[in-house]
Amino acid sequence: MIDMRYETFDPEKHDLLKVAKLVYDVDFRTFDMLFRNEESAVKTIARDLPKRGLGDYFKVMLDDDDQIIGVLMIYNSRVSHKFYLKSVRLLIVDLLDHFALADIEEDDLYLAEIAIDSSLRGQGIGRKVVCDVINYAKSKNYKRVTIDADFRNEGARSLYERIGFKEFNKKSVKIGKFERGMHNMEFKLD
Repeated sequence: MIDMRYETFDPEKHDLLKVAKLVYDVDFRTFDMLFRNEESAVKTIARDLPKRGLGDYFKVMLDDDDQIIGVLMIYNSRVSHKFYLKSVRLLIVDLLDHFALADIEEDDLYLAEIAIDSSLRGQGIGRKVVCDVINYAKSKNYKRVTIDADFRNEGARSLYERIGFKEFNKKSVKIGKFERGMHNMEFKLD
């Protein structure tokens, strides 16, 4: 297992294109539907990241050589989202998220995004990150951790179930031939 640490994302310090590529990887199917190609999507995400006001809830995962190996976004119901002008395509992604992602209750810690560099997948890093989030949530007295697993990503869903998450809802949105759906999953802490 790779040694890693979490650091709050800083657009002045961290590689914007690397972070944007990892954000793209989380939801590449939706981005591919809305953008001409991966490069266009990643560049748009990179331009957007510094504007998002992500605060302390967006982390990069770094290895011992300070290389970015993943990203993690967690937040609770009290996080207020900053509104700003953005690409119409990214606004559509936000709207699709609104209809497909889990609703966050008062005592929830929501694991919104987790992405591991493709060259490091299958080494247990994702599992470790999810378990770290669960332990953090316990230490802060949250009642549950919630996460979403895309209908098309059985690997993620299976990983979350092995850790102990249970599905509590399903949500989807369909536009033409495109459908985005999520298994809303929870890990109860009490």
